[in-house]
Amino acid sequence: MIQVSDQAKSKAAQLMAEEGFNPETDYIRVGVKSGGCSGLEYVLKFDNVKNETDQIFEDNGVRVIIEKKSILYLAGTTLEYSGGLNGKGFIFNNPNAARTCGCGESFSL
Repeated sequence: MIQVSDQAKSKAAQLMAEEGFNPETDYIRVGVKSGGCSGLEYVLKFDNVKNETDQIFEDNGVRVIIEKKSILYLAGTTLEYSGGLNGKGFIFNNPNAARTCGCGESFSL
């Protein structure tokens, strides 16, 4: 469903620990909501609660939780991380996106 690169895994584990989450048991919550300059925008946060409408996926040792209404938008997406001076942070490589904005935080189908 969603793939997680090695760089994203490392950075997520570091940030989760800094924010009091346990990378072994807690989740990266990924979703989509209306907004952004392209129409839809990505949501990314850490969470330790699974709701009834959530589905859990695991890739590369990372537990990802997605609300069911976002699954179709995110199928096949790879979560990556780019650091350094020109890095953008977490990046969604989404094969379903027909268009993305310049910052990479929003997309359209």
